[in-house]
Amino acid sequence: MSYFTDVILPLPLDKRFTYSLEDSEAEYLQEGMRVAVPFGKSKIYCGVVAAIHQNPPEVYEAKPVSQILDNAPLVTAYQLKFWKWIANYYMCTEGDVLRAALPGAFLLESESIVQLIKKSSPEDHQLSDEEYLVIEALQRQSVLKIQEVNQILENKRVLPVLNALVEKNLVALNQEIYEQYKPKKIRFVRLPEKFSAEVAMHTLLDELDKAPKQREIMLNFFSLKAQNSKPVKVKALLKKSNASSANLKSLLDKEFLEEYYLETDRFHYNSEMPEVALHFNEHQQQALKEIKDHFEQDEVCLLHGITSSGKTEVYIRLIQETLKNGKQALYLLPEIALTAQLIQRLQNYFGEQVLVYHSKYSMNERVEVYRHVLENDRKGRVVIGARSAIFLPFSNLGLVVIDEEHEGTFKQFDPAPRYHARDAAVVLAKYFKSKIIMGSATPSLESYFNASHNKYALIELNRRYGNVLLPEIEIIDIRKKHKKKEMTGHFSDTLLKEIQEVLKAGQQVILFQNRRGFSPILECNTCGHSPQCPNCDVSLTFHHHNNQLRCHYCGYHIAMQQKCMACGSPDLTTKGFGTEQIETELKSLFPDHTIGRMDQDTTRGKYGFEKIINAFEMQEIDILVGTQMLTKGLDFRHVSLVGIMNADNLLNFPDFRAHERSFQLMLQVAGRAGRTKKRGKVLIQSYNPYHQIIQQVSTNDYAGMYKEQLEERYNYKYPPFYRLIRFTLKSRDFSKTNDAASWLAKSLTNVFRENVLGPEFPPVARIRNEYYKNILLKIPQQQSLGKTKTVVHKIMASFRAIGNFRSVKVVLNVDPV
Repeated sequence: MSYFTDVILPLPLDKRFTYSLEDSEAEYLQEGMRVAVPFGKSKIYCGVVAAIHQNPPEVYEAKPVSQILDNAPLVTAYQLKFWKWIANYYMCTEGDVLRAALPGAFLLESESIVQLIKKSSPEDHQLSDEEYLVIEALQRQSVLKIQEVNQILENKRVLPVLNALVEKNLVALNQEIYEQYKPKKIRFVRLPEKFSAEVAMHTLLDELDKAPKQREIMLNFFSLKAQNSKPVKVKALLKKSNASSANLKSLLDKEFLEEYYLETDRFHYNSEMPEVALHFNEHQQQALKEIKDHFEQDEVCLLHGITSSGKTEVYIRLIQETLKNGKQALYLLPEIALTAQLIQRLQNYFGEQVLVYHSKYSMNERVEVYRHVLENDRKGRVVIGARSAIFLPFSNLGLVVIDEEHEGTFKQFDPAPRYHARDAAVVLAKYFKSKIIMGSATPSLESYFNASHNKYALIELNRRYGNVLLPEIEIIDIRKKHKKKEMTGHFSDTLLKEIQEVLKAGQQVILFQNRRGFSPILECNTCGHSPQCPNCDVSLTFHHHNNQLRCHYCGYHIAMQQKCMACGSPDLTTKGFGTEQIETELKSLFPDHTIGRMDQDTTRGKYGFEKIINAFEMQEIDILVGTQMLTKGLDFRHVSLVGIMNADNLLNFPDFRAHERSFQLMLQVAGRAGRTKKRGKVLIQSYNPYHQIIQQVSTNDYAGMYKEQLEERYNYKYPPFYRLIRFTLKSRDFSKTNDAASWLAKSLTNVFRENVLGPEFPPVARIRNEYYKNILLKIPQQQSLGKTKTVVHKIMASFRAIGNFRSVKVVLNVDPV
């Protein structure tokens, strides 16, 4: 009887592909194992087995599976179910989800290898110029990859050339699969079994009288062994002996020592951290009791706790109880910056049970975390991670914590799947019947709406820990300050005076400006020309530290211009300001103090966030300037002043969520101030101090903001009353983008009538020489989401069938933020 397997390939294919199995393979193979399978003319891909059955494919003949790559499933049944839901809900393919879910090292890719056949003689054949170039390269280099042949021929269509050479029996094409993951091994040394410790010490040292360096190594080896029973690392031994590898090699050659290797994790737990007891105040105890009571009936709880109210301690207590029940816990964070602080806090309570998973980790580190969680061993019980952690292979998930649930960074932007980790985590938890706690000082309107309408349970925590007062918020009208000439650069006299007083008292300051770089616009005072990016519809931003004009969309950069590029005038000026300009001004205003900057430019490395946060915590930095990275729930004990440099930047943005987001950002950054006994202060500089949102921030009026924004959303048909699907069309051809967008908008309007908006150009309509156009589809609550998506799929199939629109890419974004 014939057996077949459906395989999910790491490609954007609408369907799974079916391959044939031998009887023995069918008995051995399980769902979730990886297999190497042929796809296309010459490619081999690594796919994941999704089903094993006896139904042959109707349209094509099933090819056999090339190789089974695992002894046990690498992907759990829960994951396969979850991937299918993500692909259906976010309108992408299972291949897209597979690429996002598995660390790259598991997705073994075939590399086509071109080799010269030794017996063949090229002289006997008539070769074309291109064939001759390939043979000549292979005579100098025994093996070439397809990509290297591409470069030699400067032609992407290399397969016909290679096929001709194969037919002439001159070259061979081999498919080789490379395993990318290599376990980290550490080199150790020990005494050979023939020596007992005491006899060896005297005998060996006597024999090494004439080799002082080798003798020194042996003395230090015995010294390290005497101190503890741990294996002796080669690195530590050489450092202690101040010797070279050559000296050690002599000892190994003489068989006085022998070397061996042990695999080790790349993630290290600092076991010297003290255990800390949790101390709850009455408000936290009440909140915890309410959460537990609600967990009896509800699976999802929203904890609306003001900044510094002690939400993290509540999460820790819930995790402790989850672990006692033998289950796993997932702690989701919106930003990698937060993990550095939180890892230490969680390790104090849970030790080596804590694992971390995010995109700044290397591939090998991610593989190790994945395996620990899959095996459900002691090291994989508590996982802290950014949004991609929802794809880990949990087998017994008991609790999901979503901290700062309002953050837009929980939404994946590019590439597909464009999932929202908060919403997807709710579905994931349902598979395990586990509990979810979401927390925020400024919940998203959608979550608060769900809580207000009994979809989630709502718990309020409105007192700061230790009864610390909320910071005093003052609004500064910089329009008036400019008129009265009371501004120094971008600082009002009030802000400068407060900074001086705080620094005098030995406290720290945070300044928030949500724009990086020195200045967003360089302008000629003579003709008004401003340098633009040649690839995008944006002006170039001036970066002072490397004297460059840089595009923040495509990375294009040129040297700072000394003369206007249009008229040649040297009279150039910069308009607007970013974090770098604030940092420069501060250095001249406060030369005796240390200024730090935290934005995308200063946190590029793996430990970029950690270094800045640790330096600020240790009070090595007096004033920290930053973008919205600063707003993400960081806990600094010595900050007593927060300055928002320009609140208007946030408010004047063409987006229905702009006011909600501005309120959240300002209130979150304000919450960094005065988190200990001394009351903090927040100064907001604005040209429009009477703006409703700024007034609501100053009085911490979340309820007022929620009510006002909800009314607007209801009137203009936006979430949470309507669901959204955004279609983004992009192409290098302007007229094709326009025509395609018009066709698609018309097709959607024929079905969905007035619920289709667009097509419209976005604020930045060209990025990397591609033109963008948006269409927005609104879906009312009473309209079936499943049926709507089915219709959209049909319209998209018709769109793709039009030859003229083949070059136009359409990106579907469900629930855009």
